[in-house]
Amino acid sequence: MKRQYLIRLDDACPSMDYSKWQRMKNILDKYGVKPMVGVIPHNEDTMQQIDHVDESFWNKVQTWEKKGWAIALHGYNHCYISKDGKKGLNPLWSFSEFAGVPLEIQREKIKQGISKMKEHGVSPKYFFAPGHTFDENTLTALREESDIRIISDTIATKPYRYKDFVFIPQFSGQCRDMRLPGVFTFCFHPNTMNDLAFEQTDVFIREHRNMFISFDDIQLEKVGRKSFLDRLLSVGYFSLRKIKKR
Repeated sequence: MKRQYLIRLDDACPSMDYSKWQRMKNILDKYGVKPMVGVIPHNEDTMQQIDHVDESFWNKVQTWEKKGWAIALHGYNHCYISKDGKKGLNPLWSFSEFAGVPLEIQREKIKQGISKMKEHGVSPKYFFAPGHTFDENTLTALREESDIRIISDTIATKPYRYKDFVFIPQFSGQCRDMRLPGVFTFCFHPNTMNDLAFEQTDVFIREHRNMFISFDDIQLEKVGRKSFLDRLLSVGYFSLRKIKKR
């Protein structure tokens, strides 16, 4: 299997940093790369209240969707209300909007998030949680309150199927030349990127353009269960994180 790269952009909302998002958009458009964009349906996180509220934000999201960008439901209000993130399915951090939160609250978040996006003419096919943290109840909430069956996150070298969901792993917060064959998602937060990060991203995409694919290119019908090697990789990754924090 060859190496293939994907781009994911987190924290799109009406008060995002528009100049930085435009800069990222210009880079991706220049090379024809179609990313996934995580949209916060009802942002209440003050850290994401950067620019003035753009009344045309949802028109922009519709434009992205028409361009072939993958639109994801990125939580509901992006507020961390739990410290049980490490007890979830992707234990990167302790803080979470979802992991450890009662099912009924999670269901309401998903329900309201989907409703908000559809109200603005957007129907997300993907989900990923703020802080990368979620749990089995999140899957139940998605199953009961939405049609979403594809999640971006967790550690593996290629997409895999778990229960009735397809997981598209997310491996790095910046572009890097991976040495293993597989499908690797690079996750960016345009709101907090600096000039160097934009420049390095531009150079990497230019030099590896033929390795980038879109999320629509993933053949979901061919996705199987998580391999034994990927399970070992995931265990090793999170074990190493624990050791480094001691």
